[in-house]
Amino acid sequence: MSRTTAPKKKLESMNLTELRARYREVVGEETRSPNKKYLIRRIEESLAAKKRRSPARRATAAAPSEPPAPAAQAAGTQPAPKRGRFAGMSLEELQAKYLEVVGRPTGSRDIPYLKWKIREAEAGRVPVGPRPEREVKVREDGKRVIPLSFDAEALEALDKTWRNAGMPSRTHFFRRAIRRYLVDMGAPEVAALFSPNEDE
Repeated sequence: MSRTTAPKKKLESMNLTELRARYREVVGEETRSPNKKYLIRRIEESLAAKKRRSPARRATAAAPSEPPAPAAQAAGTQPAPKRGRFAGMSLEELQAKYLEVVGRPTGSRDIPYLKWKIREAEAGRVPVGPRPEREVKVREDGKRVIPLSFDAEALEALDKTWRNAGMPSRTHFFRRAIRRYLVDMGAPEVAALFSPNEDE
């Protein structure tokens, strides 16, 4: 099975790291989103855009400036004109148009995807503008909550390890680990801010 036709079930079985790598491969953009449903939806949208292309259109997009065959020229026939307002645009021009319409840059080199995304943005069917910064959650005691993503299997093994070591909580383990690493890095003043006794 081609990687570009991976079923939804396969995407849903991927962990967050694999989904981000797949997103970068298919969409052509980096992402740090921890939302697996969002990543799967964006990947599927991009794959759907590619799937809608016919083999003839894929060949045209891959070699837009290929000259007609000599036989056709000898017979006096003319190559079929390209259609659509994006037909004469280069990859760089499409990326510039994407920035203008979608409101953020893209590293995608997938011409059909760029055309599709521009049309969707113009029609108001996809969000435009810079991606909003994730809101930082601050507890009533002034402490901030930060997201950490782990594979389920790795997290289970980690929890088992700190429990076997007699530690009271996962937060206690993280504070001790951060403190020790900062000391090794030569930053004892910063390490002092991560006292395991303040983990609750």
